[in-house]
Amino acid sequence: MVETQGGEPGDGAAEVLDRPLPDGVRRKVVQIVSDGFGGLTVGELPAQLRQYARFAPNRRAKFAGNAMAAAVETDPLFRQRIGEKLREAQPELAGALDAASPPPAADPLDVAAAAYVLRPHGWVKLVTAAGEEAQRADAERADEESRAELERLHEELARAREHTRTETERLRAELDAAKKEGESLHRKLRSALSDVKRGEAALRKIRAEIDAVRAEGHAQVSAAESETRRLKTRLGEAEAALEATRKAAREGRSVEDMRVRLLLDTLLDATQGLRRELALPPVSVRPAETVDAVEPGRMTPKDIAARALSENDPAILDQLLALPQAHLVVDGYNVTKTGYPQMPLEKQRLRLLGQLSQLAAQTGAEMTCVFDGAELVAPVLLAPPRGVRVLFSKPGVTADELIRQLVRAEPPGRPVIVVSTDREVADGVARAGARPVASAVLLKRLS
Repeated sequence: MVETQGGEPGDGAAEVLDRPLPDGVRRKVVQIVSDGFGGLTVGELPAQLRQYARFAPNRRAKFAGNAMAAAVETDPLFRQRIGEKLREAQPELAGALDAASPPPAADPLDVAAAAYVLRPHGWVKLVTAAGEEAQRADAERADEESRAELERLHEELARAREHTRTETERLRAELDAAKKEGESLHRKLRSALSDVKRGEAALRKIRAEIDAVRAEGHAQVSAAESETRRLKTRLGEAEAALEATRKAAREGRSVEDMRVRLLLDTLLDATQGLRRELALPPVSVRPAETVDAVEPGRMTPKDIAARALSENDPAILDQLLALPQAHLVVDGYNVTKTGYPQMPLEKQRLRLLGQLSQLAAQTGAEMTCVFDGAELVAPVLLAPPRGVRVLFSKPGVTADELIRQLVRAEPPGRPVIVVSTDREVADGVARAGARPVASAVLLKRLS
């Protein structure tokens, strides 16, 4: 069926194909477009095809086939440019189509594809005829393949019949031999059955005797095992109780010794520091020195009040760390998220630990930095810096609770400074005897 749209009746450009383009013709059309594609500039290409301008022809046909077929169908100007490239590449075929006399020896698919692009008069008939010819060729090829397959199956069937006949004769011979052997074995079996019956009777008698002995042995073994289990249970309980007693004694003695020793060191350092601070002479105090008065060169209470530091002054942290046996406990993420929250957690930890290492080297104080382990997706691999103990809270335990455990573990009287802006943490450690300091004070001191 041929229709005309605009132009003069019978104009090839106005003819419309009333069925889908045959696959063989479509592949040829895509190849023609791909070959002529490289001769056009980017500006001459439709917008949807410009991204394929640098592709090789084969790669272009593979990835842009649908887009090129659609552009040839819907863009007359692009189809005209491709037609010009086709005329340059195949002038004889283009001239024959213009003269309405396609070469008889040419491939019908090539003729139909060229006619589809050039749109000469009667191109729809050429495309339709090529599709029908391709269908006929496919049908003939399928018939030839079916006949070849049928012949092959006939040959296989003949071979199978011959093999079956040979195998049947062989099996019959084997069956006859097996029957003769079976008769001989049957005679031997009857003789063996009589021997078996006599043996079974003797075996039943022996089994009865064995069962009686076995029952008696089982009873004795069961009684022995029961007694052994009872004794093992009592022995395990005794060993567990003994080990628990030893462990409790070791742990209690070790923890208490450590706490007493640490408190004693704290008192000794505090006493020595107080003696150096007050410059006490090595003589006993005289009664006259107990009278309250202001001596020349000494500070009055008013002078001391004038030297008091603000709670936000970093110098107060230096004074606390200068106390004997001072222990600084830092709420790690509370400090880093106050000072530099935009950094990744790993870099926050490294930056804080590096600064704490420097502070530990300057002051000589014991330092422990606590991080919340709940925010970790995997175990942290890092080497703690010199002078800083690094701890992560266990699953189900927050960093705040770990800090309170550290404070409670210290002996009463030791100066413990906890750095955290969390009010709940600060109040909790203050009740336990520690000195809370805001995170901003530590950040000012580190900077």
